[in-house]
Amino acid sequence: MRATLMYAAHDVRVEDVADPKIQQPTDAVVRILLSCVCGSDLWPYKSLEHTDTPRHMGHEFLGVVEETGTDVRTLKAGDVVVAPFVWADNTCAYCREGLQTSCPHGGQWGVDGVDGGQGQAARVPFADGTLVRLPVAEDSALLPDLLTLSDVLCTGYHAARTAGVGRGDSVTVIGDGAVGLSAVISARLLGAEQIVLMGRHRSRTDLGREFGATDVVAERGDEGVARIRELTGGQGTRKVLECVGLKDALVQGFGVVRDGGTVSRVGAPQFTDVPFGFGDFMRNITLTGGVAPARAYIEELMPHVLDGSIRPGRVFDRTVSLEDIADGYRAMNDREALKTLVRP
Repeated sequence: MRATLMYAAHDVRVEDVADPKIQQPTDAVVRILLSCVCGSDLWPYKSLEHTDTPRHMGHEFLGVVEETGTDVRTLKAGDVVVAPFVWADNTCAYCREGLQTSCPHGGQWGVDGVDGGQGQAARVPFADGTLVRLPVAEDSALLPDLLTLSDVLCTGYHAARTAGVGRGDSVTVIGDGAVGLSAVISARLLGAEQIVLMGRHRSRTDLGREFGATDVVAERGDEGVARIRELTGGQGTRKVLECVGLKDALVQGFGVVRDGGTVSRVGAPQFTDVPFGFGDFMRNITLTGGVAPARAYIEELMPHVLDGSIRPGRVFDRTVSLEDIADGYRAMNDREALKTLVRP
């Protein structure tokens, strides 16, 4: 089959790799209908050192079950399914707590002999625990919306949930990428009254307004903090959802959060030292967040997608074939695209 491999920064290739096969009785083989490029894929795209053992790319995909192992009980050939961005058994103590990202038997796509999601097919370990069946046909117009359940919508939702967003809340979302826009959707779903989106790209912030943002702040740094304080009577918002992953974004979050408020960080962190000093401590700010256990949220969020009350698939503003995926990476890296949809 054809699959996406990354050899070095800016060196993405589509090559022939071995067809996926059932290796364990709990496996399934999925023919991929849709995948996409994630913002987190851009970090190695910018910085990966050259390697002769390229990375198999992609962790967001949905498709059709082609074959199942003998121990798979809940899925059959022909089922349309979505895969969360990590695979897990969904039976261990962590999974039962809704923390599938910590499953000791699970793992990541594209490593240790497991296929990546940016290809024509994939072997899925622990298929019963990993895959979620979608009640749609493989030609459904809802597939791009349902694909966001693999990662980006659930990540935005994780930011809102861990921050404790509730009815009547005031929320700042930092970042107008696909995760930030998903966080806007999620804050609105949870009943936030004021949602301030911090972003500088007009096409994205306009979409954010359609998703539920009540205000947009393009300024950054001290000017951005001052603007949000102005919008909130000088206090800041009770909740802040940091969806970028850079230190400056987290500092911005501490600047705009209300005393006693919560900052949730879900942007893949590109730094190690958290700038949480004595002044923030004295303000009783809570810092939370982390990697989203997407599998825990898929069935909760799916009904909102199926009934059309949210359309998160609108974050896909460019579609490419698998063979042209390198251009999809380039377009996202050059800010020509918000998020690239890939049709194998």
